[in-house]
Amino acid sequence: MTADLYADATGLVERSAAAFASGVPERPADEGFFGPGSVTWQISADLAAPVAGLRALLMQALHPLAMAGVDQHSDWRQDPVGRLAATSAYLTTISFGERAAAERVAARVRRIHDHVRGVDSVTGRPYAAGDPALLLWVHVALVESAIAARQALGTPLTPPDADRYVAEMVVAAELVGVPVAQVPASVAELGNYIASVRPELCCTPAARESMAYLHDPPGLDEDIAEIWQDVRDAAIATLPDWAREMYGYAAPPALTPGRRTEIRQALGVLDAVFLGEPGVLEARQRLALRMRAARPA
Repeated sequence: MTADLYADATGLVERSAAAFASGVPERPADEGFFGPGSVTWQISADLAAPVAGLRALLMQALHPLAMAGVDQHSDWRQDPVGRLAATSAYLTTISFGERAAAERVAARVRRIHDHVRGVDSVTGRPYAAGDPALLLWVHVALVESAIAARQALGTPLTPPDADRYVAEMVVAAELVGVPVAQVPASVAELGNYIASVRPELCCTPAARESMAYLHDPPGLDEDIAEIWQDVRDAAIATLPDWAREMYGYAAPPALTPGRRTEIRQALGVLDAVFLGEPGVLEARQRLALRMRAARPA
């Protein structure tokens, strides 16, 4: 895959930062669907978030129908950074925005999904992006990846907090159209759900192509590209063995304490670059103040 065939990743940090800054309200009318005392806010602020994001994409792409919708109806080849920035803006608004703002962006996503339909060329099966079953897979991959990345590289969640996070995130699935009764509400339910979907999963050519691009995006600043390799290695290392095998990835080196330290240092540098972008520091400060005020005396 080359920059001659696909748009490069120039502006990845800048556009992602702008999306984040715009999604954190300055004077919120309410605490949103989660609030500053939630585990969701804690996880969203963790250094391991970039690893969780890439891992989630790796997991999501293994569902052939979900991947077919992205491949056939999105412009990821022409503007991959724009797609990632749009996803970042959506997640930021859902996590930190006012309820009305979160409902608006979720409604916009549902309207877009109404027009995303087709037939997967690999399985021959029809798909619709608004299918609750596909939306649920995307949701579970995101939630489970956030927990896995934090357990491996961040401050591990206690079992009760991990369950609380999964339960909090049920509303995020409901916002895009998944019936609440279908959404896992504990870590154990997440595991059971993933096991039930595994027979449907495979690595299609579209999944392999899109993930290969994300592993080594052309056009990154040299220093950011070096850090991105640590993000990539960490995302692959935290995948389940069966998912790595589907992609054909070699088993990665063990995440020893020394390797964890190296990756966290790289993530810290990436975060510092992110903080240097316009509006990001101010948005982080607003969130930190609200989280501090929500802590029990």
